[in-house]
Amino acid sequence: MTTVSDQSLKNNSRHGFAPLAIARIKGAQRANKIAIYLIYAAIIAFMVFGTIASIKAFHDNQLLYRLFFNLPYALIALTIPLTLYDAFIIYRYRLNQSSMVIMTIGVSSIILIGGLLFADTAWLGLASWLGVAFLFKVSFKRFFNFLEVADLPDTDEKTDEKQETTTDPENTPL
Repeated sequence: MTTVSDQSLKNNSRHGFAPLAIARIKGAQRANKIAIYLIYAAIIAFMVFGTIASIKAFHDNQLLYRLFFNLPYALIALTIPLTLYDAFIIYRYRLNQSSMVIMTIGVSSIILIGGLLFADTAWLGLASWLGVAFLFKVSFKRFFNFLEVADLPDTDEKTDEKQETTTDPENTPL
């Protein structure tokens, strides 16, 4: 037996997704956009401060060297919590294959932790987190494209037949 609230949830859902779920997915998509903006900022910081630090007049400037070396790492490290939240939402609502989500997060984590513990470097692990953010961007885009396509009105044969009968000159009244 279904209750009134169950009926209202069925009527308000879009293709099996409750409005709250869609709102959470949109929030995760916004968090992913912030992560991607941070990645772009890290790339720009690397290029700008690397170029300035390579100028002969600034070779001995420690501040520029630290900005060139550490700022991109810090910006990409800020994306990790956002990406983990996105992974949880994608995994929770099955927007991507669960094995794919687990593999990308697992491999990126192992490379980052292994690089920090054994190789005393973080660049390869942080570089793998770049790819995760862009992979999740595609997952969100595919989901919302699915909702848009599924919301388009259906063209049934009945509506086509109805249009044919109204445009037929023999059937029009005088």
